[in-house]
Amino acid sequence: MKIGDIQKFSLIDYPGKICAIIFTRGCNFRCPYCHNPELVDSSLFGETITDDEVFAFLEKRRGKLDAVNITGGEPTLQTDLIEFAERIRSLGYMIKIDTNGSFPAVLDKLIGRGLLDYIAMDVKAPLEKYEEIAKTPVTPEDIVKSIKLIMNSGIDYEFRTTITEFLLTENDIEKIGILIRGARLHVLQKFVPSKTLDPALMNENPPTDGVIRSMKEKLERLVKSVIVR
Repeated sequence: MKIGDIQKFSLIDYPGKICAIIFTRGCNFRCPYCHNPELVDSSLFGETITDDEVFAFLEKRRGKLDAVNITGGEPTLQTDLIEFAERIRSLGYMIKIDTNGSFPAVLDKLIGRGLLDYIAMDVKAPLEKYEEIAKTPVTPEDIVKSIKLIMNSGIDYEFRTTITEFLLTENDIEKIGILIRGARLHVLQKFVPSKTLDPALMNENPPTDGVIRSMKEKLERLVKSVIVR
């Protein structure tokens, strides 16, 4: 595994659980608002953390942590992700994954092998605007496959969208709601220009509370629950 960092304690990244966070390095998307540029831009890469270091830590924290959140970057890019998750599971931890949904075959394997307890998928945009937001070629069918896999998995999940007025309109948000119609939870993440992959976005303003409220109301007609983070 290419691991860029580990956060040893979190009360907010896995709903209702105490978790550690494993940050994998590398991503196939280049979303300009990405808040982990050091895991995406190879010019910013630092030294990696070895699997042995991760598991030595997790072994010591057994009984004190409930879960491990595997995030990135994009963790489904990692060729040994399945084996890594199996090893985490063997220690008795619950597992949450954060993903952009571009590799449904990997998600399908993880789900099929019972290696996930919570899935958080970023739904970046309506399908026709995905490449504009991700700044890279995207196969829309893969995004749809991942959404369907997750919704039919029987596993707790959430879909997440970063709200940026300069990239997504209220109509775009409504189209996303239609794409995930009937989902258990859609999380709206308010863009904050604190750290971004594209430095130009540091000059953009976050969306107003009124805009967020209006988008939330539109989504509440399409999905079961909407929250703002």
